Amino acid sequence: MKPLRVAVIGGSIAGLTAAGLLARGGHRVSVFERSAGPLAGRGAGIVTHPGLWAVLARCGSPVEPRDLGVSVEGRRVLDRDGRVVAERSLPQILAGWGRLYRLLLDQGPPEAIRYGATLAAIAHEGDEVVARFEDGTRITADLLVGADGQFSTVRAQVLPPVAPAYAGYVAWRAVVDAAILPEATRRAIGSHFAFCLPPGEQILAYPVPATDDGTGMGRRLNVVWYRPTEEAALAALLTDSGGVRHALSIPPGRIKPEILAAMRADAARILAPPFADVMRLAEQPFLQAILDIETPSMAPAPGIALLGDAAFVARPHVGMGATKAMEDAAALADALAATEGDVAAGLAAFDASRRPYGASVVARGRELGAYMQAQLRGAAEREAAERFRSPEAVMTWTAVPPQAGDRL
Repeated sequence: MKPLRVAVIGGSIAGLTAAGLLARGGHRVSVFERSAGPLAGRGAGIVTHPGLWAVLARCGSPVEPRDLGVSVEGRRVLDRDGRVVAERSLPQILAGWGRLYRLLLDQGPPEAIRYGATLAAIAHEGDEVVARFEDGTRITADLLVGADGQFSTVRAQVLPPVAPAYAGYVAWRAVVDAAILPEATRRAIGSHFAFCLPPGEQILAYPVPATDDGTGMGRRLNVVWYRPTEEAALAALLTDSGGVRHALSIPPGRIKPEILAAMRADAARILAPPFADVMRLAEQPFLQAILDIETPSMAPAPGIALLGDAAFVARPHVGMGATKAMEDAAALADALAATEGDVAAGLAAFDASRRPYGASVVARGRELGAYMQAQLRGAAEREAAERFRSPEAVMTWTAVPPQAGDRL
């Protein structure tokens, strides 16, 4: 098989996985990342699934689960007073994003990654894909992989009608050192995948390693609080203390003090005490709008593939962003190997294998988020969405991969 020249746009989880697997398949791979340097320190907690472990081993980074994350035995739901009203056994490994990123970064040659490379335009010349960057650099490739996230420049070039759609609610997120939490809070939610379900909202928490590299012996608590928000009010929430309007989220430390104060007051008023403790003690919470993205094709133009969030963004309830991205990359490598490097045939096979699954993950996220979204709509829709809010529903389906035939 003739080695392909592959340009991967985006150097996060999807891009690094694709680069590693394609290089192992004998292809000449270069990664172009717009950030000035490595991304370690970004992200918070991730839920792992069997697919993630399988792909990680293929990348040359087989690790024991205990070396990547924190183990929990099950799930529980707390009522407003902090009483446990439901429990379910469901062992899972909950990891830090930084540790996974570093493992993937270390398995590839550092010289293959170019930082500070912002894609400007894509064109075709015969069978080649031409990419031009903002600094004037021009490269040609047999295959260009768009792994550049939910605001993908690659997708915008080849599928301009596809854009993020606001789902009608936001998420407050925080990571708090478990050691600073009251003992009662640690006992209640510090070693479980825990939920609280105030009317019209949802908050969940789970432990992750104490440090981004996963080497610390302690734990942090990763918290996500979903709150319905009218689109008209979104602009004010996403305008930071310096007056800058952000498209998706505000970085830690930039949220207006009055918005933070209002959030903490609401937490004390409506959340179970352990969750209110976490939101009160979180030094650097951040805020993000919840979005849906769904593409009609993961091979939208000759010689171009879309992976991970560049192709499909499911709401965080699904807990599959990293796993889905890595499985997309593995499927692309497998399809090219099966077609002996025939780019057109390989991309067709890749799209046929992964696009239906991506669509099913997005649909699962919409189902799990239906209750929050319904709060801004009519009474009939709110009533219909109640079934997605029950303790049994959130414990059974949150961050669990969808299977064929699943219906909530």
